[in-house]
Amino acid sequence: MVITGIRNDMHRLARPRLASSLRIFLSSALCLVAPSAALAADELDTGDTAWLLTSTALVLFMTIPGLALFYGGLVRTKNVLSILMQCLALTALMTIVWLIAGYSLAFDTTGMVAGEVGVNAFIGTFGKAFLSGVDADTLSGTIPEILFFAFQCTFAVITPALMIGAFAERMKFSAVLIFSTLWLFVVYIPICHMTWGGDGGLFWDWGVFDFAGGIVVHITAGVAALVACIVIGPRQGYPTKAMPPHNLTMCVTGTGMLWVGWYGFNGGSALGANGAAAMAITVTQISASTAALTWMAIEWLKHGKPSVLGIATGAIAGLAAITPAAGVVGPIGGLAIGLCSGIICFLASTTLKRTLGYDDSLDVFGVHGVGGFVGTVLAGLFGAAAFGGNQIDLAIGNQIGLQFLAAVITAAWAGVASYVLLKVTDNIVGLRVTEEDEGTGLDISLHEERGYNL
Repeated sequence: MVITGIRNDMHRLARPRLASSLRIFLSSALCLVAPSAALAADELDTGDTAWLLTSTALVLFMTIPGLALFYGGLVRTKNVLSILMQCLALTALMTIVWLIAGYSLAFDTTGMVAGEVGVNAFIGTFGKAFLSGVDADTLSGTIPEILFFAFQCTFAVITPALMIGAFAERMKFSAVLIFSTLWLFVVYIPICHMTWGGDGGLFWDWGVFDFAGGIVVHITAGVAALVACIVIGPRQGYPTKAMPPHNLTMCVTGTGMLWVGWYGFNGGSALGANGAAAMAITVTQISASTAALTWMAIEWLKHGKPSVLGIATGAIAGLAAITPAAGVVGPIGGLAIGLCSGIICFLASTTLKRTLGYDDSLDVFGVHGVGGFVGTVLAGLFGAAAFGGNQIDLAIGNQIGLQFLAAVITAAWAGVASYVLLKVTDNIVGLRVTEEDEGTGLDISLHEERGYNL
């Protein structure tokens, strides 16, 4: 039996520790007189397995078609197919990369020792490349390890796909594929290993809270997206030319799919059909709702009318922000994180972007990068039992410091590494399409197809 050691205890940080002399005595006695019962946690649980099967489908549903439609509706008509194509292609490509070596480098625990900082605190080995040693009977806690592989694969798929919104309508398709592949190995996989790799992983040993990917997914993708849009440069005509979304109906449809899919994203990260999963989806719902209403209210007060685009974007901001905290906070934390993310992400996507002048086409940094950062830091506050969280005797100041430090380290690594990888990609195939191709639109110039043939 193989135990991956990755969140197999349904997140040791997501529930309070219960220890008493009586419980220890009973547990010890159970090990002596009923060893098979003591190993029950290592046996297949059909309920947990069923929930993870469902969650895996939900998270894949977030990318195709959820994110594809959300982003596709936000670009101009001449570029809608290019966005859909990128989401589909990245889904396929990242799956194969994850199979070949990604999963092994992220989750192979060989050489990891709790409290020791060596190479394996930052990256795994190739011991499970091509799923070596993993079959249908291999377990990871109470679920098949092959299911854990598939569930984590959907995270590896959506993270680089999030980035494409920042440089939409102007990056070569070949460059997207090359950059995303390099980025998964250099940025996503090490941060994933450090955060979720179990005892011996750097952030894991620090006790950093990241239940479902505020650090691993949103900060990495958001910061990389910011760097990419700056390196590639703004779209032709930005910011003087109006570039409204071509199909808000499609965008809202994608928003709904993302929202529903997030139940698997956060709830599935409990790795079991249990109370932790139930609380995770509850606070996810609360945060998304609060952030959506907050963004809507700000626009209503500022512009006199609430916009559909605004409430949709606000919902995504709330979903991104609650992701790292979903395993430790309660309903009050979900409400507070939703409120804060609605306000801060709105300012980042409007005031900050205009002030600095970068063209983050679909506000990937403002929503995902900033939202992930906000949620990561606030998890250190609202995870405390005093604020309705499940962390008893949490040293709030110390935990906030750890959360902030891990977020800053991640942002710095994602930023520097992404810049280098963009330059490497530029030297291989070039990053940006020609002015003529950009003016024509990527659908025709890169794919010889139109989204709409009227």
